[in-house]
Amino acid sequence: MAKRLGRYTLALENPVHIAGYAAVGSKMERDGPLGDRFDILNDDSYFGQKTWEKAESIMQKQACQRALDKAKMKEEDIDYIFAGDLLNQCISSSFSIRDLGIPFFGLYGACSTMSESLSLAAMTLEGHMADRCIASTSSHFCTAERQFRFPLEYGGQRPPSSTWTATAAGAVVLDNDPDSVKTSIKALTAGRIIDLGVTDQNNMGAAMAPAAADTIAHFLTDTSVKLSDIDGIFTGDLGTVGSELLYELLDRENIDIRSKHQDCGLLLYDRDKQDVHAGGSGCGCSASVLCSYLLPELEKGSMHNILFIATGALLSTTSVQQNESIPGIAHLVQLCKETKGE
Repeated sequence: MAKRLGRYTLALENPVHIAGYAAVGSKMERDGPLGDRFDILNDDSYFGQKTWEKAESIMQKQACQRALDKAKMKEEDIDYIFAGDLLNQCISSSFSIRDLGIPFFGLYGACSTMSESLSLAAMTLEGHMADRCIASTSSHFCTAERQFRFPLEYGGQRPPSSTWTATAAGAVVLDNDPDSVKTSIKALTAGRIIDLGVTDQNNMGAAMAPAAADTIAHFLTDTSVKLSDIDGIFTGDLGTVGSELLYELLDRENIDIRSKHQDCGLLLYDRDKQDVHAGGSGCGCSASVLCSYLLPELEKGSMHNILFIATGALLSTTSVQQNESIPGIAHLVQLCKETKGE
């Protein structure tokens, strides 16, 4: 069974394995640095559908199906799926999964949903309450803009601190096959809600950075893991503004992650060539970077021990209109390249 380390971290006694994964994106993602690593790319942001919301559902469904194909499994092999997105009532996830026939837990962690879904799926498998699960999420630039900001036709100017919501989806199939020689989830650190009073919905990085710093510090304290033992710390999606703030906050705890840290929002796009301002964001940003870049690198053995920390801004259209501040959340998943016999 999982062993609790400190107050916030669980170490998995029987590591949960990554059996398959897939990333789906559109034109902006194709033109970014990771474009050739995606499983499915479609230049049509509608994905052949009549609305952007239906397009996002198709993306997440395609990611789940491709991940199952790569894991050599079928829908009926999966016990539970943990999924969510940015839209009201998580309609992208529920509409994408309704035809798969898999028991569904709908989640909302904003852009932290990929690490949240991985964490809950891993705990379910570690507790022997399931044999195979899927963790998935998605976002779409146009659906997010329509819900949280302005209709695209408005043509509003975005400030430098704003980020570009990824039109992307990621899905991971997990199992607890003891004979697997795969990438595994070794530990989890659950995040706390941290709110330092940021109210600017165009500065998500500043709202989420305190939560990322809090979670990283708790993991290092709980586990006594040294930064020298970690190949990379990957947050998502703080962008340039949030990443700098993250460093400043951790400096106060005498923790310097600069040489280890990269942000998914800065890995997905080329800021010099693509107009994404402070970087990428959205549930699909960290999910697609995980499934297109991080997991393949672990599988190849170019990295062996990484921390994946998806970050979320827990705002809504209602809270913004009521001048509420923006709470942040960040969940951490430690991923390791496992060799047989370990």
